[in-house]
Amino acid sequence: MTIRVLLADDQEMVRDALRAVIDRRPDFEVVGTAADGAEAVARAVELRPDVVVMDVRMPGTNGVEATRLLLADWPHPGPPPRVLVLTTFDLDEYVHAALRAGAGGFLLKNSPPDQLAHALRVVAGGEAMLAPSVTHRLIGAFTALPAGLLPGAPPGPTTADRRLDALTARELEVLVLVARGQSNRRIADGLGLSQATVKSRVNRILTRLGLDNRVQAALLAHEAGLLDPAADRPRKDGGALGGPGRP
Repeated sequence: MTIRVLLADDQEMVRDALRAVIDRRPDFEVVGTAADGAEAVARAVELRPDVVVMDVRMPGTNGVEATRLLLADWPHPGPPPRVLVLTTFDLDEYVHAALRAGAGGFLLKNSPPDQLAHALRVVAGGEAMLAPSVTHRLIGAFTALPAGLLPGAPPGPTTADRRLDALTARELEVLVLVARGQSNRRIADGLGLSQATVKSRVNRILTRLGLDNRVQAALLAHEAGLLDPAADRPRKDGGALGGPGRP
């Protein structure tokens, strides 16, 4: 299956370089480009790509607002395109907001071509691009900020805890592994489940929490304190996942 890609960046040289990297691979097709966020939304609605590679800092409508508009107001039947955000800095506050807006992942602009291709495949496949060396720092930086500091920030940890009450102990365990950046395959191997079962449980978790993707789920898990920063072990109400009080 060919993954159809739309490139949004205000620098023509960057767009050309990305097109050259992507088009040389047989499983990708660049279907269009955009020079700012407003054009990215319009072109995405017109071309209906599988993935939009979205720059963050663009004139007019920036990548954060474009991501929010694209995913919130998708006019066609079926799901909107996935969004892979590009940024120059891994701790850019606009990237945090873009993930909140529903982006499926992010990548640094100086990433190797193979990493870009991998990220596109992961995001197109419905999973999040959670590179451990970068994403963990990003999540840590975001969750250290006061609730509401960034545009579109969700409610604080108390509300997050209440939302998690809808999950079973096993679903909380899966959520913790998602927050650690593990793929469905690794989660399945670790829990002795099939990948299909893990995928089904992840989808059920997202539905119950009212989230769009795994990145948002990971951020919610960190905000709610599901990970012990010292021991990197799951915790809930002072106990381990799967303990008393959860079915």
